[in-house]
Amino acid sequence: MHLGRVIGTVVSTSKDPSLVGSKLLIVARLSPQLDPTGFTEIAVDTVGAGYGETVIVSKGSGARMAGTLGKSVSDASIVGIVDTVETH
Repeated sequence: MHLGRVIGTVVSTSKDPSLVGSKLLIVARLSPQLDPTGFTEIAVDTVGAGYGETVIVSKGSGARMAGTLGKSVSDASIVGIVDTVETH
């Protein structure tokens, strides 16, 4: 898992059936200090995240099990909206 910031949305009228009804968001990966790393990805939103929010992104097989996805083709899922981050 890693932290990211929602920077946009993706609209796809033609997609794999396992993604029908899912909201797709563009997420910029963040460092532990919440600075952008330059890496972006498309993630399925399972928690109702919105533009500008800091989120937790799950990757790989765990991402396919998030929310109601039930073994979808997703490789990245937003599984949490972050309230605060503390680093030491």
